[in-house]
Amino acid sequence: MSDGSEGAERPSDSTDYQRVATFRFWYDTEQWEWSPETAVLHGYPAEQMTPTTDLLASHKHPEDRASFLAMVEQMRVRHIPFSSRHRIIDTHGQVRPVAVIAHAIRDDTGRAVGTEGFYIDLADYTNDSVQAEVDGHIRAFREHSAVIEQAKGMIMLVYGVPADRAFDVLTWRSQTSNTKLRVVCEAIVAASTQLRASDDMRRDFDHLILTAAGPPATPEDTTTAHRHHDEPTSSTE
Repeated sequence: MSDGSEGAERPSDSTDYQRVATFRFWYDTEQWEWSPETAVLHGYPAEQMTPTTDLLASHKHPEDRASFLAMVEQMRVRHIPFSSRHRIIDTHGQVRPVAVIAHAIRDDTGRAVGTEGFYIDLADYTNDSVQAEVDGHIRAFREHSAVIEQAKGMIMLVYGVPADRAFDVLTWRSQTSNTKLRVVCEAIVAASTQLRASDDMRRDFDHLILTAAGPPATPEDTTTAHRHHDEPTSSTE
């Protein structure tokens, strides 16, 4: 298995080179895995590799490197897979535009343990319809991630639990109903529009919005806000 120290000529026969190249990233070990096609895409011999994050970053175009590292940090801390369009520079100095699309790898309990996905080499794709299709896949991925975050936020608010516990609840419902996690989250978000918050909760949230730019509200602040809200206004005539 190569560590990425040697370059290789890119195969000239298109049948020897797959334009869709796969990868994996494991959260616990922070280890990357490249398929032979991904290695070739970056200019290395056609064999599996376990590159470091530093090596990946070195292959990003200088203008795209900071955003890539920010996405990796999000992925590492929040265990959220990423999708993007950016440019890589192979070992021969050739700049290649790529699209990256990924999803979570989960263990038997539903816990996210890594992410896997694929690169699409866009270097020879100039057709607008192809570009639009790739953009559509990336947009759909981001929308799916957003609805999961929405459902998690609702559970955190209603039950007063942290993000990881909220995700456990969603995973449990997904497993017990044999339904994809995204579908469960979409159902929760859609149905939430029919729920009505209590008057007390709305008053608390009113106060939260009105004081969000300042320091966190204390229990005394909330009590005072309730008292002022409930007191009848006096008029002077």
